Amino acid sequence: MLLRTLQEHAARAQPAAHVQEEGGWWLRHSPGDAWWVSAVLPHDREDRVARAEEFCAERGSGVRFQITPGVCADDLDARLDGRGYARGHDMSLQIASTAEVIRQAHADAGEVTARPTDEWLAAWQAVTTRDVSAERDLLSRVEHPSAYAYAEVDGQVVAVGRAVAEQGWAGVFGMATLPHARGQGAARSVLAALASWAAAREANHMYLQMEKANSSAFRLYERTGFREVCTYHYRIRPQTIRNQEGTSGGAELGFAP
Repeated sequence: MLLRTLQEHAARAQPAAHVQEEGGWWLRHSPGDAWWVSAVLPHDREDRVARAEEFCAERGSGVRFQITPGVCADDLDARLDGRGYARGHDMSLQIASTAEVIRQAHADAGEVTARPTDEWLAAWQAVTTRDVSAERDLLSRVEHPSAYAYAEVDGQVVAVGRAVAEQGWAGVFGMATLPHARGQGAARSVLAALASWAAAREANHMYLQMEKANSSAFRLYERTGFREVCTYHYRIRPQTIRNQEGTSGGAELGFAP
């Protein structure tokens, strides 16, 4: 199933430090990383909620479930609601033809490196405000081919993004543009660079995840050929929401995803 495949591609592109598979459920723990990296992926019809809660309790972490309709059990969302989990972070999963992204970007491609440079990380951190050393650790765990793209203005890196290729798909992550450079085509240059890299590796389709509330990102991705294939959300214990207040940024993409 496409949705499950893409969500699991995304999980491997943002790999948690500790992953335990219980049937089709991915129990994840990744202290120091963005909260969604530790969210449980409940990707089969079995009821393993209690086991997921136990896994998180053993590690002293909050409990979060990523709920993708058609991938999770049909009644899981209602059951978590009944157990006191609050709904939060409405998300959009979008896909595009790589060739269409290249065509629609209408921008000179930015530069691409195989590893994140200090300048790439500095621009990413300036927008997301997350810990650079933790991000370095996360990126070092990515096992599939990766690209780190950036756009410059007057010698300064003003926009960044990364892509991870797996089985004909390239996922887009870490999109970030410095505030003073927004609306000037820098993000389009980054997307064009990532799409060109993907095409060279026969990744003919691209996907991304973003918070639905991010209207500026929606416009960018719509104009570059992406379309929504599903929405999903998280179920989070109320105390987890309080602990993470103000840290979501642009969610998976870090666009500010």
